[in-house]
Amino acid sequence: MSLKNQAALDFLHARRSRPAKTLVAPAPRRDELIPLLTAAARSPDHGKLEPWRFIVIEQGAMKRLADLTETCGKALGKSPEDIARARSQFDMGHLAVAVIEVQKPSDKIPAIEQTYSAGAVCLALLNAALAAGWGANWLSGWQSHDRSFCTQGLGLADSEKIAGFIHIATEGNAPPERPRPDVTALTRWVSE
Repeated sequence: MSLKNQAALDFLHARRSRPAKTLVAPAPRRDELIPLLTAAARSPDHGKLEPWRFIVIEQGAMKRLADLTETCGKALGKSPEDIARARSQFDMGHLAVAVIEVQKPSDKIPAIEQTYSAGAVCLALLNAALAAGWGANWLSGWQSHDRSFCTQGLGLADSEKIAGFIHIATEGNAPPERPRPDVTALTRWVSE
């Protein structure tokens, strides 16, 4: 058994995403973001395929992505409320990292395992940002699944998908704790 890291366990037991709408400037500088991306890249990756990559969305790109969200939403027939909610993450955003799932051809590693790895990277980046003292939130939204948004907004190839947008900035105010799952009700033990 390895040495116990009680500080890491305490962090994981207390971690809480910060709603994106509560994040304020400043956001991490590039030199402050690199260690967070490095931590996220240590996620489980069966077969060492690196089936993901990062696109850092800085403040200057937020308005363009908000406007594109509106354009794509109208083309999809989304309601004005759905469009406003979807574009708000960019209207209010200071910095976000788009974690891009990049499916790699493999006879050994199924596509679903590559998807799980990209999801693990999202959570690892979120936790790294929180552990470093930033406020952070993992968002997606319908636009993250819209091919027009993906290709026009981020230049994604047909084989690429958005696993999530990890918004990172300064915590404006701490959110109240929310109810957590009852782990005992969700757990089944098998001993034979």
